[in-house]
Amino acid sequence: MDNRVLKLKRLFDILVVLIMLPICVPLFLIIGLFVGIKLGRPVLFQQIRPGRYGKPFLILKFRTMVDTSDDQNNHLSDDQRLTSFGKLLRSTSLDELPELWNVLKGDMSLVGPRPLLMEYLPLYNAEQARRHEVRPGITGWAQVNGRNAISWEEKFKFDVWYVKHYSFGLDMKILWMTVIKVLKREDISAAGEVTMQKFMGNKR
Repeated sequence: MDNRVLKLKRLFDILVVLIMLPICVPLFLIIGLFVGIKLGRPVLFQQIRPGRYGKPFLILKFRTMVDTSDDQNNHLSDDQRLTSFGKLLRSTSLDELPELWNVLKGDMSLVGPRPLLMEYLPLYNAEQARRHEVRPGITGWAQVNGRNAISWEEKFKFDVWYVKHYSFGLDMKILWMTVIKVLKREDISAAGEVTMQKFMGNKR
């Protein structure tokens, strides 16, 4: 993607986040209060994720799970730790709200391939790895075309297609489609999963 285009995309991200701040800050405080009461502290989930070109950054989200362990002090499965309040945050995508800070810092963009796990980096083939040619996004082409209800292979194809066909108009389309998806609460999880099965790499 052309550097001039990326600079304009970055400028748009900053302007949108700054415009949203008067609404988002009070909402952030209210959600944080409820997370602290219902799920405990810390209210934020923090994890190292790969950014553009795989550069690590610390992603911020509202936590949606409780820290519950078994007798051997091992965390229980996600479906056992995910509470009804956590499900509500995920279904409305309100758990993603702190990522606006990541956008403001330049770690992320409003639109782009979702930042996954660092451990996935060596598992991509050359074509799939192209998803890291741009900043990761809060939402993306894969999210509005199936999100967690599609396979990893399909998801990566959508991510790479976005990298190859980026335009300002496409970002506007994705943002609008995201609003519709969130309102309808569609494709939140894969069949039989609370989110998405772990990516195990490409079949040889």
